[in-house]
Amino acid sequence: MTGLSELYFNIDSGYLEGLVRGFKGGILKQNDYLNLVQCETLDDLKLHLQSTDYGNFLANEPSPLTVSVIDDKLKEKLVVEFQHIRNHAVEPLSTFLDYITYSYMIDNIILLITGTLHSRPITELIPKCHPLGSFEEMEAIHIAGTPAELYNAVLVDTPLAPFFVDCISEQDLDEMNIEIIRNTLYKAYLEDFHVYCSELGGATAEVMCEILAFEADRRAFIITINSFGTELTKDDRAKLYPRCGKLHPDGLAALARADEYEQVRAVAEFYAEYKQLFDGAGNNPGDKTLEDKFFEHEVKLNVNAFMQQFHFGVFYSYVKLKEQEVRNIVWIAECVAQRHRAKIDSYIPIL
Repeated sequence: MTGLSELYFNIDSGYLEGLVRGFKGGILKQNDYLNLVQCETLDDLKLHLQSTDYGNFLANEPSPLTVSVIDDKLKEKLVVEFQHIRNHAVEPLSTFLDYITYSYMIDNIILLITGTLHSRPITELIPKCHPLGSFEEMEAIHIAGTPAELYNAVLVDTPLAPFFVDCISEQDLDEMNIEIIRNTLYKAYLEDFHVYCSELGGATAEVMCEILAFEADRRAFIITINSFGTELTKDDRAKLYPRCGKLHPDGLAALARADEYEQVRAVAEFYAEYKQLFDGAGNNPGDKTLEDKFFEHEVKLNVNAFMQQFHFGVFYSYVKLKEQEVRNIVWIAECVAQRHRAKIDSYIPIL
């Protein structure tokens, strides 16, 4: 994106890009984490967070604090910032920001279906949903017994309707079906978002297509590993792989044939950045898990997004970095609350 397009970018989105770069400046640094892991109680944690950009976000919460309250308030702060940006955005940024919320909508739908399957009341489930993915029809989800009913009664009027087309069937909703629906929705969502970013072109396409390609490949690896020992057939598994990553087409074909973890690792050997992630992962005490290695790589890609200007990738990356920060703080808070300090350093540093 050069010359005049940069000028036009600033007319519509320059203020919001500046704002999100300012928000990014408030992300916790390594020193903050070193202070957080030394906290003895959740009230100590609250005191330290007051000295950061989080300020008095827990000021109205009575003692004793709980981890779930801290989690809710951290998410609430991110949602307020995101909604502020969304309210000031114009096309095409507004559609881009809507795409960011779709992944949270998918997670909320799956959470509600799973909870309903286990006979949990909808009033208990709604507060557990991520606020970035809330939509009006959520409360009607408990009336659906099959994917077809779910689509016709609930999702047909939501932005997720086009992603759900491949999931429609008359089979009853059970644990296996729900996981297949989750992965089919994510596949359609990632591929659609990838196409949208490609069409935007310029630095947005360059930054976002790399991030989304990694997200697609991570899902392909995890779907494969999680499918071992289940009744999911290789053909059905292959249908769940998003086809917008670097693994497409040869890597995905190899993953579809894999029968064990070592064969998945062998596929990663052909891709330098993924080889590195698998090589550093293990399940022994002190080792980083593959999931942690994936999170670290995701953080790196999202931090790198801020190296370029005049593109929408910074908005996506900011949300993902804050999401990781929330996971970090909640992890540390859990360790403090349970007095289980052995693994308190197992967070993913960001800056």
